[in-house]
Amino acid sequence: MVKPPTSLEQSPLADFVALYALLYCGFGVASPFLPALLHERGVPAETIGVLFAAGTAVRLLSAPIVGTIADHTHALRLTLALCAIATAFAATGYAAAAGAFWPLLVVSLLHASAVAPTTNIADALASVASRRQKPLGFEYGWVRGAGSAAFIVGSTIAGLAIGRLGMSVIIWLQVLLLLAVPFAVMGVPAIRARSGSDLVSRGDIMALLRVAAFRRIVLVAALIMGSHALHDTFSVIRWKDAGISPQTISILWSLSVAAEVLVFFVVGPWLLRRLTPAMAIALAALAGAVRWFVAACTIDIAASSLIQLLHGITFALLHLACMRLLTQAVPDALAATAQALYGTVGVGVATALLTVASGWLYARVGAAAFAAMGALCLAALPLTRSLAAARTLQEHP
Repeated sequence: MVKPPTSLEQSPLADFVALYALLYCGFGVASPFLPALLHERGVPAETIGVLFAAGTAVRLLSAPIVGTIADHTHALRLTLALCAIATAFAATGYAAAAGAFWPLLVVSLLHASAVAPTTNIADALASVASRRQKPLGFEYGWVRGAGSAAFIVGSTIAGLAIGRLGMSVIIWLQVLLLLAVPFAVMGVPAIRARSGSDLVSRGDIMALLRVAAFRRIVLVAALIMGSHALHDTFSVIRWKDAGISPQTISILWSLSVAAEVLVFFVVGPWLLRRLTPAMAIALAALAGAVRWFVAACTIDIAASSLIQLLHGITFALLHLACMRLLTQAVPDALAATAQALYGTVGVGVATALLTVASGWLYARVGAAAFAAMGALCLAALPLTRSLAAARTLQEHP
């Protein structure tokens, strides 16, 4: 029996904002600059691509495994705290691993496997708490938006700190922030695990894969979101090699996150009220093509700033439209399974493979590799027409 809220209970919104601020600030101080740190230590571009692709691959395993353990043990808060601590300690390995491949690979795998479950578990805690009856409930978007804003703050702080203390400072900034996460976790309410019936089954997976609309959604997301792999891994390296200051680099990176927040909160819902999801995805594909073709041609600060703002379309609008289409193409009984396949098998695997390809391409043709990412976005355009006619599983078993 659920206990009704009393007048003494308060909304946990502030506690979740604090938790997300620490988490995403911890990500912001390090993730944009980590490839550049390795490059500064003499790690070749191909090797950087392999390291980050391996990290992406291990995330696909660790996130669902650790999440399932947290569910079955009814210990989501404890698991999140332990993962944050493990991530902090793994990050210190980057300070000691120098430029040798095998130590860096071990550190990368440990760091990725520890950090991967943190956002999923935090989202599980926040989404359940947000649905509580008033006055305790809140909009989940407020919490996620606070996280994105904290990412901007973190990357800005890191840019300033790098200019004074050198690139290695990003490691210690992340360590300090993530070691504070367990204290923030103590303030958020606990939830009970999902039932075993909610776990993904082989039959559910096969049923989803028989839905043509679902397959197309996953493929389109893999092409457009996967095209970000080169940018996420090598843009900071390219900017740094061009003599752009760390402060400016942090601003460039923050522009993309700011655009993402704006689209999630304001522009995206407005556009989806006026466009079909398929049209919104087509717009994201075109924006992606423009973004990457311009990146292939110039390093100009003004042009780079403008195309960074397109991240709101190429990522946030695409994600909103795909979520809308998934609700249309997949019955509620398979919604959780669809999300797992969409995020892990579709986007995650594509990103891992394209990160490896990005390292190989960037080492050989440099900035021209961005044109290949633009071609991936253009390849997604023909698929958007078929998405307009998405049918449910019940209509097409």
